[in-house]
Parts: sequence; structure tokens; C-alpha cells
Amino acid sequence: MFIKIYQQIKRLFTAKKKEPYLSLYKILGFYPKNIQLYIQALIHRSSSFTTEEGKWINNERLEFLGDAVLNAIVADILFQRFPSQKEGFMTNTRSKIVQRDSLNRIAREMGLDKLIVLSTKISSHNSYIYGNAIEALIGAVYLDQGYRKCLTFVREKIIDQYVPLNQIVRKEVNFKSILIEWAQKNKLPVAFELMETPANQGSSPVFQTSVSLKGTPLGAGTGYTKKESQQLAAKMALKRLRKDKEIRRLVSQLREDSDKQE
Repeated sequence: MFIKIYQQIKRLFTAKKKEPYLSLYKILGFYPKNIQLYIQALIHRSSSFTTEEGKWINNERLEFLGDAVLNAIVADILFQRFPSQKEGFMTNTRSKIVQRDSLNRIAREMGLDKLIVLSTKISSHNSYIYGNAIEALIGAVYLDQGYRKCLTFVREKIIDQYVPLNQIVRKEVNFKSILIEWAQKNKLPVAFELMETPANQGSSPVFQTSVSLKGTPLGAGTGYTKKESQQLAAKMALKRLRKDKEIRRLVSQLREDSDKQE
């Protein structure tokens, strides 16, 4: 059955006069060389299946690759566009562009949400499906077309069309607030703890903050102010909540326990 589903999806994508092939072309701006990469990029793990050779098919591996490629490309673009800005500015701006809420919005505005193959409903537990898919798509473009073409795609089809840089550079991302809001929405206990505060070589105080989910460490951050260390710890925690399978399983278990108690 799974093989038939895969073949049906492939036929839709390879029929150049039909959707969703034309929709994909409108998103990309070019015709793919290896259409199978793009098919896989749009298959959510809830619709995973194995080929006759036993290969597991979904977009998680491409998402992993696309995440790294996107970060490198956005860094490349910012480095070229803001030649006078320091590292901190570029790091902060990149975080705003690649954060999951931004990628989810971009995916919907591009029409990518209509092409994703999934067998689950969108909820607070899996609200990053669209953002994950756009990363997987970027991973597919990178493998299919190479770095330069992928950079052009991200710059022209994503940054220039859907990312207002002039507004973004003025926007401050509060990772701690985002994490606390997530915890409240999911009714889960998140705790910030100030750790040891050693001084650096110049005798300036250095603050270290850890953040945990019901005793399980999620992230840690070090900065020259308490706020900076908390923001960095929260940023790491949010990334682990998106990417770390063990943490995601813990969240599911904690939610189940919470529902039982209610």
C-alpha cells in the first residue's frame, strides 16, 4: 500500500501539466533535476513509509540538512548586506529570520502548506510542520542544485519576498517569553536557575543560567548580564524542543500524565 501511495505522489509531481508540479515550480522558480528529493521533502513523518529496498521515507533527514544550510546561507546574505555590522547583530538577525514562527508563516505564504503530505492534524504539539518542511525543501534544493543555486533560491524566493529585513533588524526576539508562553500553553513546568557566576579574565562578572523541564535540563546560557544568559538558555531550550526526539518524547509523556491528573 505504501509503495502505491509513493507512486501516486510521484506521478502527480512528475506530470508537468498538472498540480502539484506547477505549484512546486512556482515556489522554486526552476524545474528540479531529481524530483524524488522534493517529494521526500514534503512527506511528514506521520506519512512515513518504506520502499521495496527497505529505505524509510520522510522529510526528517532533509530537514536536518536544510536547517544547517539555511543558517549558513542566511549568515552569508547578512554578511554581504550589512558589511559594517558586528557579529552580535548578524547572529541576532539570523535568529529572527530562521525562528520557527517565521518559517511557518513563510511556508504558508509560499503555498507550501498545500503540498505537504501528512496523516495528522496540526496542533500545539506539532505546530512546526510547515517550518520543518521549508527546511527540508531547502535541503532538497541544496542536494539537487548545489550551494550557489540554493543561495539564490533562499535570497530571491524567501528573503526578498517574505522577509522584510528593515523591520526584522529592529525587532527584538524574546526567547525567554516564547519559552514561558509555550510552557503555559502546554501546562508544563519550565524553570530558570542562575548557576555559578565566575569572572572572566578581565574580572567582569559572567552569568550562567540553566533551564529545565520538570528537572530535565533543556539548555544553558552564559552572558555578561542575567538577561543575556537567560535568553541564550531559552534559545537553546526552544531548539531542543523542536529537534531533540528524546525531549519531544518527554514532552508527550508529561502531557499525557497531566491529562490523566485532570
